[in-house]
Amino acid sequence: MARVRNMMASMAFLAMLGLSVALVAGFFGTLHPAFDSFSHFRVHLAVLMALFALPLLATSFRLQAAAALVFAVAAFTTTSNALPRLWQVQAAYVGKPVDQPIYRLLQMNLRYDNPTPKKVLSLIGRINPDVITLDEVSEMWTTELGYITSAYPYRILCPYPNGVFGVALLSRRPFVAGTEPICERRGAMAIAKVDFGGSAVDVAAIHLSWPWPREQSWQIGELSQQLSSLGETAIMAGDCNAVPWSAAVRRVAALGGLTVMPSAGPSWILLRLPDFLRRYAGLPIDQVFSKGAVVIHSASRLEDTGSDHLPIMVEFSLRPDDKKPDEHETALALLRQVVKTRS
Repeated sequence: MARVRNMMASMAFLAMLGLSVALVAGFFGTLHPAFDSFSHFRVHLAVLMALFALPLLATSFRLQAAAALVFAVAAFTTTSNALPRLWQVQAAYVGKPVDQPIYRLLQMNLRYDNPTPKKVLSLIGRINPDVITLDEVSEMWTTELGYITSAYPYRILCPYPNGVFGVALLSRRPFVAGTEPICERRGAMAIAKVDFGGSAVDVAAIHLSWPWPREQSWQIGELSQQLSSLGETAIMAGDCNAVPWSAAVRRVAALGGLTVMPSAGPSWILLRLPDFLRRYAGLPIDQVFSKGAVVIHSASRLEDTGSDHLPIMVEFSLRPDDKKPDEHETALALLRQVVKTRS
């Protein structure tokens, strides 16, 4: 019996050790995208490592288990600003102004073969966002989105070479006169200058490929020109296939001079798994970025619409010209301050 217990303890220790190696690798994503691929599962790896470590506290591996528990907790805390508390329905960031209009942006990965497109159109009609950023806009969606042209007459659809993974940007508000929306040549990004009550804001939709060994890192480099072309005030949203704390998302933000919004929570999981698992054990890979006069007030995950991603609805306002921060102040500083006070 003792021999069996020792063998099980050894196996648990080896599993814990393997998880710790993967967890450590995720912190070196800037060195190589292969390491960054581990960072996307930091929460899952930390939880699993802690679960293996706990029973080892009663074995001869107690010291190693205690160290692993400390490391797991420390790793988990690095994601705290990106993952809201589990019981929150809506993540609040900066209080809403009483004397300024509040705008809504809806981010959706439509899923190229979504079997229930009418759920998507119903959601859009019900919440009536000002602008919509869309991913996986396949040929099917070109037809479906045509049904809401009267409600969203200002639009740009950017097809992907394979006709499946394009992006789109729809707006109830007009594009700034004299400007034209643009598509990145491979359909991974769309940019339009939108008129929000007389204020010009660059709005962008982005869709990144999967992480290493897929082409995500290379693709970010390809998008560097488009990202750097964003104006002083901009908001961008999309399926980044990368978590907020990853090197990939930080690189996107740096190229565009953007701030990553603290995540509304997990938004993706395999389609065949239930929705409640997506909300608590999924990956937060749908991101919103902003800069300049954009002030984000809240973000919430909406109901399932037939995609493997949950829609994300963001409320934001525009800081008046006389209240713009100096060159050293960023939206991230404001968001971090609010999140810290709420923790």
